[in-house]
Amino acid sequence: MSSLPSSPPQQASDEHTAGTQPRLPADPRYARFIVDLFGVMAYGELSGFERLSSDARFSPTLHDRATLGRLAVKEFEHFEMVSNHLAVLGVDVETAMSPFQPSIDSFHERTRPADWYESLMKAYVIDAISADFYTALAGRLDASTRELIGRIQAADEQGPLLQERLQEALADDPRLASRLALWGRRLVGEALTQAQRIGIERAFLGALLFAGAEEDQEKETLLLFSQLTRNHSRRMSLLGLTA
Repeated sequence: MSSLPSSPPQQASDEHTAGTQPRLPADPRYARFIVDLFGVMAYGELSGFERLSSDARFSPTLHDRATLGRLAVKEFEHFEMVSNHLAVLGVDVETAMSPFQPSIDSFHERTRPADWYESLMKAYVIDAISADFYTALAGRLDASTRELIGRIQAADEQGPLLQERLQEALADDPRLASRLALWGRRLVGEALTQAQRIGIERAFLGALLFAGAEEDQEKETLLLFSQLTRNHSRRMSLLGLTA
């Protein structure tokens, strides 16, 4: 994001070179941050797999069912990528995920879809916001962490498929469009609140990422979330909806 600092903090300096095995950074604060980051990513991907697997059962067509099934498999592949990376770092994935389970589970309870189309919109919104969030953080992190985030983003097929299916559903159904526009606004509000809560609790958006005075950190955080909101608005516009 152009409005954010382009260089990572000293703790996130590139310590890895090609051919070396990833390892936890020597700085204990930054090492904890990296474990937390991978922990929340892993549990997010695992939750996404469970959600899409469940949603697939209620698909209106067999084609939709197969499509969501494939997307669920992709989510689990992403979970395994993060899990394997943590294992190389000597960290148990369940230990890394456990601090985030209550908060993420609570988020999904608060945003329980009413039907299959709301499930589709939820997957579309949450996957995209998560991707934007991790991409924004990646520019401040070490090379090994950036590389893993990049591989996960490159392997993500969810967004275009969900967008295409939602466009089809909304094309001739203004009542559905109105309902999903409202649902999308609720989802983005809940998602950004969730990200801020985790960021504050686990220091995601604190001095480790935004070096400087407290007021500067607050400013950078606001810039980040403003960019996430603008990106969401553009994606909703592609569906013909108002964010």
